[in-house]
Amino acid sequence: MIDTFLFKSHLISFEACMTNMFFVVEFIAMQSLTLIVLSYDRYVAICSPLRYTEIVTNKSILVITVILWLIVGTANLFSAGFMSRLSYCKSTVIHSYFCDHGPMPHLACNDNTPSVVMNWVLPVMVLWFPVLFITGTYMCIGRALLKIAASERLKAMKTCTSHLLLVSVFYLPILITEAMGSAIDKNTKIINMSLSTLMPPLLNPFIYSLKTAEFKESIKKLYRRKIHITV
Repeated sequence: MIDTFLFKSHLISFEACMTNMFFVVEFIAMQSLTLIVLSYDRYVAICSPLRYTEIVTNKSILVITVILWLIVGTANLFSAGFMSRLSYCKSTVIHSYFCDHGPMPHLACNDNTPSVVMNWVLPVMVLWFPVLFITGTYMCIGRALLKIAASERLKAMKTCTSHLLLVSVFYLPILITEAMGSAIDKNTKIINMSLSTLMPPLLNPFIYSLKTAEFKESIKKLYRRKIHITV
């Protein structure tokens, strides 16, 4: 991406393109599925607080995460394998800042049916299933919050803010792009996709560290020191 935007390099070899496509899709999927695991964690913490330490263990989260990553990784390998078997005798221009899986099958002149099918399967696994799962967990969380006192409700809601912020930053640009379909401008689509792939990793350290007491205390000390120097 840096090579494309900063150095205006618009060429990539076929092998590098396949590698780029695999890892971009894999890391986007990992980010999406990690948000599922975090929503499950919040669901258990609020809806079954007394059983939280029993259900949410390092082992259980590791098993869930590995299973999700293996499923998407396997599907991604099949997708890259189908793509590598195509003959690209039409245009070789991809309107994206990475080797996007979506438009590539349409550049081929031989049978692209398996790749087109994977174009439907991967979004369902990486986008629609996570969105539906997270929406379902927060509906359950919302119902559970209505049954507790207002003071406890506010405390419980604070535990979800960082996760909801990441969910919004990650999914909203993709959902807008998917909803607009072919009507969306190519440059707008590139911007939306770049926001979804770049912003969550950049914001992760800030969002989660702001919840850490030590980090807040360090900020307060710096602020007091600045005031003291000014005075």
